[in-house]
Amino acid sequence: MTFTELPPSHFPASHLNSQEGASARHALRLSPEVRLPHASVQSKLKRTIDILGAAVGLLITGLILIPIAIAIQIDNPGKVFYSQIRCGVNGRPFRIWKFRSMVTNAENLKHLVQNEAKGNIFKSKDDPRITRVGKFLRRTSLDEFPQFWNVLRGEMSLVGTRPPTVDEVKAYEAHHWKRLRVKPGITGEWQANGRSNVSDFESIVEMDLEYQRKWSVLYDLQLIFKTVAVVLKKDGAC
Repeated sequence: MTFTELPPSHFPASHLNSQEGASARHALRLSPEVRLPHASVQSKLKRTIDILGAAVGLLITGLILIPIAIAIQIDNPGKVFYSQIRCGVNGRPFRIWKFRSMVTNAENLKHLVQNEAKGNIFKSKDDPRITRVGKFLRRTSLDEFPQFWNVLRGEMSLVGTRPPTVDEVKAYEAHHWKRLRVKPGITGEWQANGRSNVSDFESIVEMDLEYQRKWSVLYDLQLIFKTVAVVLKKDGAC
């Protein structure tokens, strides 16, 4: 199967600086056979639900921002928000936002942490870079709330696939690209049906493709409610 580099039109992300955009264009390659986005990407009803959900989510984010910011500063002084370049539909890069749950120099320490996952995903159950407050934020999924901004911008959806990093996508094989036919989501099959209990990347890919096969607006709503239940029970929390 042949691969071609994505044209510049696939990288209209004005919120990325020139170096980040150039790096993403150089790193990402796309199979022509999976360029056609999934039907969910074009769904106006799904987009309407995303906008409404993002509005509610950002309202909640505003309410919890100050106490979370204070807790982060007391525990590990530094930036309140963490941002990273992730890949969306067809590998299009965007900047994702979260509440910071790791020490400030976490990226520089990544090589010291053993990857316990299999395949193109990085996971460590007891990652020493996670702060005490960060463990609470991850266990309750509060660290994810700033992503409602990404949903409002249209870069993400309430439900979709896990947004991969550029480094992860660089190592993709042909069939892995199919998971990027949908928008990345705050939740999805993986989050609702296992979260950190699923550490095999191929299993995550299969879950993503299963979501594409099952997709409907009603199914999205089912996954949202199921995710809320999973989070409240702290089932499989990171």
